[in-house]
Amino acid sequence: MEPEGSSPRRLLAALARQTIVTGASLITGLRSLWSRTGPTANQTVYFANHTSHGDFVLLWAALPPDLRTLTRPVAGEDYWNTSALRRFIGRDVFNALMIRRDASAGGPSSVDPLAQMGAALTAGDSLIIFPEGTRNTGEAVLLPLKSGIYHLSRSFGHVRFVPVWIENLKRVLPKGALLPVPLACSVRFGEPLELVPQEDKTQFLQRARQALLDLRPEYDREADPAPPAPPSAPASRETQTPGSGA
Repeated sequence: MEPEGSSPRRLLAALARQTIVTGASLITGLRSLWSRTGPTANQTVYFANHTSHGDFVLLWAALPPDLRTLTRPVAGEDYWNTSALRRFIGRDVFNALMIRRDASAGGPSSVDPLAQMGAALTAGDSLIIFPEGTRNTGEAVLLPLKSGIYHLSRSFGHVRFVPVWIENLKRVLPKGALLPVPLACSVRFGEPLELVPQEDKTQFLQRARQALLDLRPEYDREADPAPPAPPSAPASRETQTPGSGA
C-alpha cells in the first residue's frame, strides 16, 4: 500500500468507502428509520446494540452522506490492527477511533479509552459507540450497558446522545461467518436522551438501556428479561469502556 496520507491511498479509501456502503445497502436492503427529530448536523454520540462485526458499517451507512464525514466509529484496536488490510479499512476507509480495550496489554502507558473519546468529541467529531462493550452473541436481548457512556454524557452535556437499534444484522453476518446472508435490515434512530440533573449512574444506564429496547420493532417486543447481575468484584477498565466488539 502507498504511504499513509498519500493521494493514491486517499483515492483507494474513497472508492472502498463507497463500495462498502453500496454493498451493505444492497445485501441488507438497508432502511434508515428516524425519529421525529430526524438527522441533524449537531454533534452526536450514536449508541447502539451490538450483535455483529458489521454493526458500525451498517449504522455508518445509514447516516446521510454529509453526516458520515463527521462521524467516527469507535472500534477495538485489537481487532482492526491485526493486518494491513484491516488497518486500512478501519483507519483510512472509516476513520475509526481505535481504542485498546484491555489497557494492561499496552502497559502503564496505555491511553485511557474514555480520554481518547473525549479528545475526539472535543475536536468536534461525532461518534458511534456500542455501550454493551462487546458483541452480544447469546440469547439476551441486550447486555448490561457499561458506565463509559454515562461518564461521556456528564462531560459533554452539549453533545446529543441518540439511541440506535440495529435490526436483524446478527442473522446476516453471524459469528464465524465468512460471507453475509442477504436479509432485510433496519437501523432505527430514536430521540436524543435528555440529560437529567442529579441523575446517578445507575439511573442513567437504565434509561439509556430502555431507550434502546423501546426502538425494537413491534414483533420483537417480547417481555424483556432482567439484565445479568454485574460482577461483585470491581470492574476492570475494559468492562467500563463503551466501544466495539469488532
